[in-house]
Amino acid sequence: MAFEFIIDPIFGALNFVFMPLIKAWGPMLGVFVISTMVSFFITVANKLLVDQDKLQESQKKMKAFQQEMMAAQKSGDPKAMAKVQENQAEFMKMQQAMMMNSFKPMIVTFVPIILLFWWMAAQPAINKMVVELPAFVFYVLLVPVFHMFYHQSAGVPYMAIEWLGWYILCSFAMSFVWRKLLGLKGAGM
Repeated sequence: MAFEFIIDPIFGALNFVFMPLIKAWGPMLGVFVISTMVSFFITVANKLLVDQDKLQESQKKMKAFQQEMMAAQKSGDPKAMAKVQENQAEFMKMQQAMMMNSFKPMIVTFVPIILLFWWMAAQPAINKMVVELPAFVFYVLLVPVFHMFYHQSAGVPYMAIEWLGWYILCSFAMSFVWRKLLGLKGAGM
């Protein structure tokens, strides 16, 4: 393989760091710890690479513009609609700048996360993991979001999610915690 000289040392390092944890605490807690670390990494990247004050200001301006646009549409006033359409170019530039600003952390975090996912998918201790949940919890929390990551466990009156669904669930929760602790102002993960 062309990438083995790159992948083997990375997988070796990931095995060294995470496999003792997974063997000692089990794959469920291991995936939770991994998702917590990745969420922290992404949150710190967002904190360092995105100007939080500028992001918050842009979001306020965009919300005000959207409200103005909705009010103009409801009123049916051609003058109000013309005014909104004049400001639409500025709105689009602001939206583009916000989007480009939000791509900075993604560029930094994308490759490490893909490599980590590749490693996790290759680990039998992780990729065979199934987390069984009570039906109430399953239906309230997971059906709308994780439909593709769950299945009914054989002979168990509970629903279950596999490792990727568990990772995503843990990641959402921990991202929220890290964002609050680190004081990120903007929306998103």
